[in-house]
Amino acid sequence: MATTMDNSNAAQATKKKHLGIPEAIFLEDVESYMKQPGNETADTVLRRLDEQYQKYKYMEVNLSQKKLRLQNQVPQITQTLEILQHMQKKKDTTEPMETHFLLAENVYCKASVSPTEKVGLWLGANVMLEYDIDEAQALLEQNLSTASRNLETLGEDLDFLRDQFTTTEVNMARVYNWDVMRRSKENLKSADKS
Repeated sequence: MATTMDNSNAAQATKKKHLGIPEAIFLEDVESYMKQPGNETADTVLRRLDEQYQKYKYMEVNLSQKKLRLQNQVPQITQTLEILQHMQKKKDTTEPMETHFLLAENVYCKASVSPTEKVGLWLGANVMLEYDIDEAQALLEQNLSTASRNLETLGEDLDFLRDQFTTTEVNMARVYNWDVMRRSKENLKSADKS
């Protein structure tokens, strides 16, 4: 009984882990699968499998875009954290900090920044808020942790999705081959009757 519970808990964890991505079921016995209601012809089944395959492709594009955004976001957060740490060291001094900042793509400007306790952080959607350096650092560390965790989860989801591609492709090939064999048997039977 405990083994069944452990296996069902593992299955539930996997489903929760890849929430939103339906699992492709491998067709062990194509013959019996084709006898089920709704599977009248191989073309119908192949069309349904192809539709499922296209949905997986769509999900892959979306997940890949999210992964790319996160891969760009993590270095930006890391760089901002490094700047905050440098500003933290300089906030107790009286001398200004010389720096270069990005004005536009490949256009930098030289600036002299007086020691400060406050920084402005872009939060997205054209929103900038002022934070104490310590608060900003805590927020960015939390954002970095979340982004790294999400990046790892997206990698796992993409791996799971690739498995679903493979399973669906194999199912399509098996149904197609089953149909070819069925037609060839029918042709042999009709040739024998003639």
